[in-house]
This record gives sequence, C-alpha cells and structure tokens, in this order.
Amino acid sequence: MNKLHRMGLAATAAAASLALLPGTAQLEARLAKQPAIIVPAVTLDGLADGNFPATDDSPSAHHFTDPQFHRPVAGAGHNLPQERPPAFAAAVRDVRELRQESAGRERFVGRRQDTP
Repeated sequence: MNKLHRMGLAATAAAASLALLPGTAQLEARLAKQPAIIVPAVTLDGLADGNFPATDDSPSAHHFTDPQFHRPVAGAGHNLPQERPPAFAAAVRDVRELRQESAGRERFVGRRQDTP
C-alpha cells in the first residue's frame, strides 16, 4: 500500500483493499498526514525509472519548508546511488552546503533578535 501511496494510486487502491486488510484505512489516513520536511533538501528523479515516472516535483514540493531543489537525472532509474554515483554525491554535497547556509542564517537571526 505504501508503494501505491507514493505513486498517487492509494485512494483508488485503498477502497479495494479495505475488505482485504484490516487497519488499512487507518494506515492510509496516517500516510496522508505527511509532516512538513523542515530541512534543506535536494530531490532526484531518475529519468529511466520504470517504477516511478519522473516528475517536475510539483506533487511533493508543498511538503518542504526549507530550500528544496529538484533534479532530473538522465540515464538513472530507481537506484540513483548505484546508477549515477556522481549525481547522488553532488546532491549530498549540496544538501550539506544548504544546511550550513541555513544554520548560518539561524545564528545570524538569533543574534539580531538578541540585540536591542
């Protein structure tokens, strides 16, 4: 069911599975209440992913409150760390830089609030 939820098919499948799996409705309700992602993020979409078609990230962008960048990765499927290690490593480095920038702003804002 989690896979169907990620693919946007949960609403259709949930109705069909309610009779098969007790507790499915409660699980689906919990998944629908996804919390905001409050840290900087870089999301990657493999353009050759046969399980999850690549998007422009608009379906999930509203979940992010900090800076978030989305990158399509040509020639990659669902396992980006193994299929395109340089793209994956670049995303990890970029998240680290985003976090450092964010932490610097938080420290600066904290100092400004403390000064009269």
